[in-house]
Amino acid sequence: MRAEERQHRILTLARHHGQVEVTAVASDLAVAPETIRRDLGVLERRGLVRRTYGGAYPVEGAGFETGLAERVNLHVADKRRIAAEAVKLLGEAETVFVDEGYTPQLLASLLPRDRPLTVVTASLSTAAAVAESADTTVLLLGGRVRARTLATVGSWACAMLAGFVIDLAFVGSNGISRELGLTTPDPVVADVKAKALEVSRRRVFVGHHSKFGASSFCRFAEVADFEAIVTDTGLSSTEAHRYTLLGPRVFRA
Repeated sequence: MRAEERQHRILTLARHHGQVEVTAVASDLAVAPETIRRDLGVLERRGLVRRTYGGAYPVEGAGFETGLAERVNLHVADKRRIAAEAVKLLGEAETVFVDEGYTPQLLASLLPRDRPLTVVTASLSTAAAVAESADTTVLLLGGRVRARTLATVGSWACAMLAGFVIDLAFVGSNGISRELGLTTPDPVVADVKAKALEVSRRRVFVGHHSKFGASSFCRFAEVADFEAIVTDTGLSSTEAHRYTLLGPRVFRA
């Protein structure tokens, strides 16, 4: 198998499973682990994967984005800790925007149900997670539903957001970096996220450490736009400090 074919196979596996391990792929392709490490280095330099200890995970871009079905099986324990830490920042907020994605969905399920709360979301899954609470009013943004994420996008969603003043927005992204800010692969998704941030008084980023240092196609915010970043301990304390220098507090759950 030529190097190009092998690298294509590795990338396909990474995108299908959400990550790859060097030893497993080396065994599957009948090559030495060092060969796979070199291939991952090539793919990383092309911006297609991010290396981890013993493996790699795919970088989401204009041509590739994981769906909700894959996200609910990746890094679940980390995402639960992030959600539990982020919900502590709710404070006295009465109106909350909760973004699409699995971590925000977990966060939504932890919102208090013993006080009146209005939740605005583009995510069908998030809306379903909180709709049964008697004290919670759920406003689901209209628009086209994206099959991969079960979230609405488009002018209707943005027009609805434009009419709100929201106390707190919990927002995720496909990538976050100190240089390029927050990014996502699809322009219509970026539009909804940007509008939600624009109409919110407070803004909190929630995301797994694998998002950090990655960048995608469409930028919708700067790191300095957020009062807080909530992630897991996979982000080093040194790197977390670098983000605090841009303005937000960083919490590592």
